[in-house]
Amino acid sequence: MTRKGRRLAIISAAGFTLAIAAGLILFALRDSIVFFYGPTEIVEKAPPRGTRLRIGGLVKPGSLTYGGSSTVVFAVTDLKHDIKVSYTGLLPDLFREGQGVVAEGTVEGPGLFQADTVLAKHDERYIPKDVADKLKQQGTWRNERSARAQ
Repeated sequence: MTRKGRRLAIISAAGFTLAIAAGLILFALRDSIVFFYGPTEIVEKAPPRGTRLRIGGLVKPGSLTYGGSSTVVFAVTDLKHDIKVSYTGLLPDLFREGQGVVAEGTVEGPGLFQADTVLAKHDERYIPKDVADKLKQQGTWRNERSARAQ
């Protein structure tokens, strides 16, 4: 085999090995990948029951209800659509109605979501970037700077 042919064979083998390794990594991570959706996207796409994902938006004022044994039910809204979220456990200290929230869990049906993790804002101006972007696209987002300027 010539020098050029040997080099081509080595490069081809390395590329094939790299492709196999990338495929195995993606296969192993398939269950850990969690997609982020807003309430409007969930309503429009209607993911199948049991799909694991993250939803984000604002906790709808007046929607927070406490059930028995530390179960909490609230609605996450993007001011266009609402998704009812059920969560069993302790809520973060900064969790409040009207504030930004991200919940991770599974879809239980149309408009129903069972969360196993709830994350709340960490300061007065925080809202998850994806949620803020979606609210801006809908024209319902006003941050402090734009409110002061008007």
